[in-house]
Order: sequence, then structure tokens, then C-alpha cells
Amino acid sequence: MTALSIDKAHALAIAALTAVGVPDWEAEVTAHALVMADRDGLASHGLSRLPFYLDQARSGKIVAGARASVAIEGSVIRVDARHGLAFPAIARGVESAIPLARELGMVAVAIGRSHHFGVAGYPVERLAREGLMAMAFSNAPSAMAPWGGNRPLYGTNPIAFAAPRANTEPLVIDLSLSKVARGKVMLARKAGEPIPEGWALDPQGRPTTDADAAIAGSMVPAGDAKGASLALMVELLTAGLTGSHFGFQAGSFFEAEGDPPSVAHLLLVFDPQRFAAGYLAHAEALFSEMLAQPGVRLPGARRFATRAAASEALELPDGLVEELTAYAQPEAPPS
Repeated sequence: MTALSIDKAHALAIAALTAVGVPDWEAEVTAHALVMADRDGLASHGLSRLPFYLDQARSGKIVAGARASVAIEGSVIRVDARHGLAFPAIARGVESAIPLARELGMVAVAIGRSHHFGVAGYPVERLAREGLMAMAFSNAPSAMAPWGGNRPLYGTNPIAFAAPRANTEPLVIDLSLSKVARGKVMLARKAGEPIPEGWALDPQGRPTTDADAAIAGSMVPAGDAKGASLALMVELLTAGLTGSHFGFQAGSFFEAEGDPPSVAHLLLVFDPQRFAAGYLAHAEALFSEMLAQPGVRLPGARRFATRAAASEALELPDGLVEELTAYAQPEAPPS
């Protein structure tokens, strides 16, 4: 493993992104999201994802120079990611949502023609730190079959929720609708390691611990039939509302060749003070009752603790650091 300071890891990610044509601001936003994921102990959504983005930017599957556009009609904010990276498009939507939610009480941000959503909890956490309550949804390339089927149609389709708290870190709920994020299977495959039973099914619909068979097969939905139904709901709230690709139409996030994935995201943003005065104090009554029980912690607490512990440096695989360093040299990109 290689220890890199937070600043050096961030700078390395920016250098690699700009070397393949990503504009400065878009590279900054993307690098911040990936480094934050590693700080929070979410390596499957951190810098390990960057080589896939870079390969796709070089092949044209990601439009490296894309700048997302924003259109606002009443309480609806429509963002077109233009087949670029998701993080800048999400950031533009969030920045537009903050003043509008305060003005109107609630808004919807629909982001179409996008790419990998990253850690779903981050945009809602950002909104909660502004005193707003938010939900986030994203679809993804197909990885889960409808309940009772064996051909993947839905993505693992994350859902996140965040709410502000009085004088402390926000409440953040972040979950995938598969039992585990598919990125964890990808990391196991790259490392040549088996996966735990119960994560995935092989192409014949049988439980498997082989990462290759899992990638070729289907992820198991969280909550079985309930999780599969929620994944369908997310497909309609995201791709359905934006005219983007449903999971079964979207190209892989992990392969350089092919058409842009063109997936979609939806953020719902509320100003709690517009619904009932004294929301923060009222919510704390519930949190206090929860925390009075031994062994209970609020969702997001572990993430914030991990983030604080990783405030100085990241431990990254040697090969990943070498790969990103090679990408950051425009005159000698990796073969």
C-alpha cells in the first residue's frame, strides 16, 4: 500500500482527469468526490473507480469536455449531463436547488444523460448541511433481475436520504438496492478473491461465491422481492422521468468501449422549516430516544468517524497509484 496525503491524492486525481481532457472545475469536483469516498472507507466508490473513468474518457464513452446545462421551470430543475461525468452535473443541480428550495419549500432535480452516481449520500449530505432535507435516487447499468427472473434489467440503484440536525453532523442514510454494492464484487474480481455467499447469483440463477460468475449473473436484491420492486421504482423516477437509459439499455461503467451509459438521477429537496416550525428540536426527540438504547447509532455516524480518522492521508494500493501517475502524464498514457 502507498500512503498519500489527502492533498496529494486530490492533486493526482485532478492531474489524471485533466490529462484526458476533463475541464478544470469538473476535474476538481470529481476528484473531491472520489477522495472523499476513500476517506470515508468506501473504496469501491473511491479512486479505484478513476481508471475506468479515464479509459472511457479516452475512448469517448464519457464526453470528457462536457459541461452540464441547467434549466429551471417552477419547482423542477432539469440538468443535462451531456454524457459527461456525473459529479459536476450533480453539483450544478445541488447549487441550483439550495436557493430554490428555500424559496418554494421543495424542488426536484432531474439529471439525465449521466454516468456513475458515486456515493449517493454525498449530495444529500451537502444539502443537509444547508439546513435542507433531501432524498437521492440513481439508476445504473443492469445488474439485478426482476424478482423471479434471471436476466438483469435493473441497476443496483442506490437511494440516499439526509436531514439536518441541531449543532451536529446530519443524519445520512445511504444504501444500495442490492445486498451489497456491485463495486465490491468488481474489487473482489480484480483481487482474485471470492465473494461471500448471498451477494450474487450466477447466470443460471444459482448462488455463487465466484466474482466472475457474479458479474456475469445477477446481484441479489436487498430484501428480496421488496428490493427488486424498489429498484423498479427508481428506474421510473430517474430514467423514466428524464428519457435516459433504463438499466438494461445502459452500457457498463467498467468497460471502455460502447455508447455512453446515459443513466439518470433524481434529487428531492425540502426545506423542513416550511412544513412545520421547530423541526430540528422535534427531530432530536426521536434521535435521543434511539440513542438511549445501548448499541444504537444513527445512520452515517460510522462514516463521519472514518472520515475524521482519515483526515491526514489515504492508504491506496500501489498499483492504483502507479496507474493514476501514468495517466497524469499526457505524453505517455497507459496502453
